[in-house]
Amino acid sequence: MTLNQERIQLFEQDLRSAFNLTQLVIEDESHLHAGHAGAASGGGHFKVTLCTPEFVGLNLVGRHRAVYLALQKHIPGEIHALTINALAPNEV
Repeated sequence: MTLNQERIQLFEQDLRSAFNLTQLVIEDESHLHAGHAGAASGGGHFKVTLCTPEFVGLNLVGRHRAVYLALQKHIPGEIHALTINALAPNEV
């Protein structure tokens, strides 16, 4: 198991603890940023797609804040960059 695979497992645990998820996909996109200055710090580039009823009625900024809050202990150490697709069940 690679370092980023281990990280993904930790991210998944934290997101599942924070939200009642109906969908969760975490992708390691670090390879797309090889040579990028931020990649040198050891933090990875990840894409998170998640769906939860908690996002109903929340705007995009509120959803992103909630995801960042759930993953805050990993930023900026393990997560250098994060792409977020935060959906409510009626948006899937």
